[in-house]
Amino acid sequence: MRHFLVLLFFAGCITFSSGQTKTDSVPKKEKKIELRVMPYLSYNRNLEFMFGDIPMMMYKVKESDTISPKSLSGLSAIYTTNKSYVLAFFNRWYFDEDKWRAKFFFFNGNQNSQFFVDDIDQPDFYDYGTKVTIFSVGGQRKIVGKFYGGLSYTYSHYNTVYEDDISPSSISHSNALVVNLLYDTRDAVYYPTKGYKIKLDWSTYPEFLDNELASNRISFQGNKYFPTRKGKDVIAARIFGKFGLGDVAFEQQSTIGGVDIRGYSEGKYRGAGLMDIQGEYRYNFGKMGLVGFAGVATIYGSDTPSFDWKLYPGAGVGYRYNPFKKSKFNVGLDGAVGKGDWGVYFRIGEAF
Repeated sequence: MRHFLVLLFFAGCITFSSGQTKTDSVPKKEKKIELRVMPYLSYNRNLEFMFGDIPMMMYKVKESDTISPKSLSGLSAIYTTNKSYVLAFFNRWYFDEDKWRAKFFFFNGNQNSQFFVDDIDQPDFYDYGTKVTIFSVGGQRKIVGKFYGGLSYTYSHYNTVYEDDISPSSISHSNALVVNLLYDTRDAVYYPTKGYKIKLDWSTYPEFLDNELASNRISFQGNKYFPTRKGKDVIAARIFGKFGLGDVAFEQQSTIGGVDIRGYSEGKYRGAGLMDIQGEYRYNFGKMGLVGFAGVATIYGSDTPSFDWKLYPGAGVGYRYNPFKKSKFNVGLDGAVGKGDWGVYFRIGEAF
């Protein structure tokens, strides 16, 4: 469930630094850690007003490693006026001359939102609340050239209650193993200006890992980046597909909105699978930038069969700001409109 409002943000950036500094007559040594605290302020049609802080830091795992990108660690602490909250801890590590990549993610939150029901006398949106805890850890190893292979594990726990008992309350958990293959020729991982990122994931929820519903999910993404305006700007294109196989739980369904496709915040269009295609122009000036984007998505396996295989377009604009001195890494806000819907999205990094 996402958002729409005018760009209200970047009231400031609190800068913390570490490392020693020298006099003006001597060049300053680059700081080992760049730490920034970004304010978060937005509005969501379901979650209402959202506010919080997102501290982030970028650093080298090993200073002598000049090939690996900088690693990123951060914390999101967000509260909303409809009494939802999010506390998330995220990390991406790059080391051993980019031969190894690793991630760690922890999420705890309570989301009070809505979903659409049509198989009753009066089709309408119904509220639901889900308390969620997610833990994920994984790694990738360079196989040959620009090819990586990896494995990750994700544990998720859900406690969901529905308005008017439209569906039975449920407490469930899942244990997922994810095998992935990545082809990565991007010139930068945080803000690429050229190259490809092609990734294939196979997620399995087997019975032997104590999953109540055994299922599988395959996802594919293909991103391509084109430099333009003498390398100052970027055109980015993306195709994406997520395909649920077997019994797909409500919490594991794919919902149009967010990255795929922006402009949908009601949570109305959800199903076992989703496919989309989109493009984005990224215009840069100084440490700031503007983006314009458009795309179209479709779903299948919806609980509302009339939603299946229809086209759902979305388009919008956004603002970007780079809070870091030595690295190109943007945060920002996007506003988008969809088919009878709209949304606002706070961005940590680019959409894709």
